[in-house]
Amino acid sequence: MSRFLFVVPPLTGHINPTVGVGAELLRRGHEVAWVGHPATLEALLPLGSHVFPALDDRLEAEIQDARQRWLELKGIAVLKFLWEEFLIPLAHAMIPGVQAAVKDYQPDVLIADQQALAGPVVAQDFGVPWVTSASTPAELIRPLRTMPKVEEWVLSQLHDLSGSDIRFSEILVLVFTSPLLVGDTFPPNYVFTGPVLEHRPDRGDFPWDWLAEGKRKVLVSLGTLNGAAGHRFFGEVIDAVTDMPDVQVVMVAPPLEAPRNVLVREHVPQLALMKHMDAVISHGGHNTVCETLAHGLPLVVAPIRDDQPIIAQQVVSAGAGIRLKYQRVRAGEIRTALADVLTDPEYAANAARVQESFRLGGGASAAADHLEAVVA
Repeated sequence: MSRFLFVVPPLTGHINPTVGVGAELLRRGHEVAWVGHPATLEALLPLGSHVFPALDDRLEAEIQDARQRWLELKGIAVLKFLWEEFLIPLAHAMIPGVQAAVKDYQPDVLIADQQALAGPVVAQDFGVPWVTSASTPAELIRPLRTMPKVEEWVLSQLHDLSGSDIRFSEILVLVFTSPLLVGDTFPPNYVFTGPVLEHRPDRGDFPWDWLAEGKRKVLVSLGTLNGAAGHRFFGEVIDAVTDMPDVQVVMVAPPLEAPRNVLVREHVPQLALMKHMDAVISHGGHNTVCETLAHGLPLVVAPIRDDQPIIAQQVVSAGAGIRLKYQRVRAGEIRTALADVLTDPEYAANAARVQESFRLGGGASAAADHLEAVVA
């Protein structure tokens, strides 16, 4: 049996795919551990998981504070801040902890999230084979290719850190989506498994009896990073659905006044809820979009920043949803878009096509097969 070490940033959407893959490897008799911020990991991993610290609470708070400042920026300043104030500092902060974990654990393979750059830096130094966990597909399509000077600047940040572009492994890149969304012009070491939802703990209580039979149900979420800043958007959604009595809305948001057909909760067991939903309104976060499409549900997508516009466009191109402008959208547009995805069967049919492509990817089992092949 082999030892696998996952290196992850303190970001829920980047940790989630590794949970199912790690659990599948454990089921097959391998040893598995994670290295990152212990408190963030322990809230997401199965109880008793093996965790090595690479960020203490103080450093994690500084990283999250930088992330929040990043959310307030616009234009090219977003990319500059992302690299100079988040990704590169995060790598330097995590390197000592990852080094200690590799020395102690002696992994056969290291699996690094694409934003946990400390993983490949340390793997190269120790001669450990490393694999990329591509938790978002945005960088795969070279979104900066039309801005060569900006792309060159990003590469210079990576070369200063490690001497090469270490975002994607030459051995194996696990991509947790489908070529139906991203395209299929990738080297053979890029493996599209679809989202990995198996084995993932879905903690949290929910008043299930609130969901009424005969009502169409909609989940509204802006993800773990954007929810607190989404007051205006949530208000527009509430205005949009107040006069839709045949629709029930579960809104993942801070406490808000809402009509009887809207339930506001700060936390929900999202995967369990998806089985009861008819559509999702989202910011276009990769995690939520893939969970939605994996359940064959259409979307209304209002991307905010980062990779979200790219993912939103993938949804629209697949015919599985409607895109709105987050900053300018009003209740009437939301109402119209929501009514369309709920009543036009084409959206559900196209979402089901994506769902099937995810199923064909093989999920956690396929990812584990490929990781075992790296050791063989």
